[in-house]
Amino acid sequence: MTVDMREVWVYLSGSPLLALVLTLTAYQLAITFYERCNRHPLANPVAIAVLLVAGAISVIGMPYATYFQGAQFVHFLLGTATVALAVPIYKGLRAAIRRAVPMLVALACGGTTSIVVGVGLARLMGVDATVVGGLYAKSVTAPIGMGVAERIHVSPTLTAVFAVFTGVLGAVIARYLLDWLGVKAWWQRGFALGVAAHGIGTSRAFTVNTEAGVYAGLGMGLHGILGAVLLPFFLR
Repeated sequence: MTVDMREVWVYLSGSPLLALVLTLTAYQLAITFYERCNRHPLANPVAIAVLLVAGAISVIGMPYATYFQGAQFVHFLLGTATVALAVPIYKGLRAAIRRAVPMLVALACGGTTSIVVGVGLARLMGVDATVVGGLYAKSVTAPIGMGVAERIHVSPTLTAVFAVFTGVLGAVIARYLLDWLGVKAWWQRGFALGVAAHGIGTSRAFTVNTEAGVYAGLGMGLHGILGAVLLPFFLR
C-alpha cells in the first residue's frame, strides 16, 4: 500500500492538533531563545512566538479559523493563568495595603492615560470607528478586555490584538523607560508594568524580580477589575 504524502499533509494541515503542536513548539523555541539571550527584554518570547506562528500558518496556507480550532485549548488556559495570579498577590497583600494610596493614584492615572492617548491619537489620525473601539480596553489583560469589548459592542478580536501588542511593547521598553525616569524601587517598577502591560508585562516582571512580579500582578488585577466595571458604565 503506497501512502501519498500529499494526502497526509492535506489531512494534517486541516487538523486542530497541528495548530496546537505549532503553537506550543513556537513558544518553546521562543522561550529557549529568550533564556539564551539572558532574558533580554528585546527577546520577548511572546513576540517571537507570535511571529513564528504567523509565519508558519502563512507558509502552509492554514486559515485562521482552522488554526484557532487547535489554539483554543491554549486560549482557554489564558483566563485560568490570569486568575492564578491571585496567589502571589495574596502573599504580598499585607505590604501592598501600606502603599494603597500611591498605587490607587497610579492606577487611576495609568488607566485613564492608556485610554485617552490611544483613542485620542487614533481619532486624530482619522482611524475607522471600529478600530478605535478596540483601543478602549487594550491595556486591560486580554481575557477581561475581550469581555469588556463584548459589553461595549466593539470587536473582541481587535481588542485582543491590541492588548497583546500593548503587553509586548510594554514588556520590551519598560526597563529602558523606567531607568530613564529614575524609578528604582521594584514595587514601583512592577506595579507600573502590570498596569500598562497587563499579563505579558507581569510575566516579564516575575522573571526579573519576585517583588516586581507580585506588584505587577496586583496592578494588572486591579486594572482588570476596575476596567471591567467602569469602562462599560462610562461608555454606555
